[in-house]
Amino acid sequence: MTALRGSCLCGEVAFEIEGPFDRFLNCHCSRCRKATGSAHACEVIVKAGALRWLRGETSVRRFDLPNARSFATAFCGTCGSPPHLTRSGREAIIHAGAFDQPLGAAPERHVQWASRADWYVHGNELPTED
Repeated sequence: MTALRGSCLCGEVAFEIEGPFDRFLNCHCSRCRKATGSAHACEVIVKAGALRWLRGETSVRRFDLPNARSFATAFCGTCGSPPHLTRSGREAIIHAGAFDQPLGAAPERHVQWASRADWYVHGNELPTED
């Protein structure tokens, strides 16, 4: 896998990762739902050394949930979007939607499935429209 680039919504923050992904998953825990405002976080997880900031690293703001062992989120201080290192510093978590190009991969599993929102409808169960 070649390097993949991504950025925040306003473009102030940009990053690159070297693959391969360690994991690519949809997390349905209540914390990920609150942090993303969605049914789940679609996360690419790589070793910390695979993440390289191209610009705007000082614009990234981080929030570590005080009562959680390891939950955190990070975001551009201007527009509110992308990646962060875990508290241990061993891995980087990047929301899949932050990449600027096709990933050539798909999530491999759903995690925290028992915690999913009661209104979540899975995959092809909904009609699609363009």
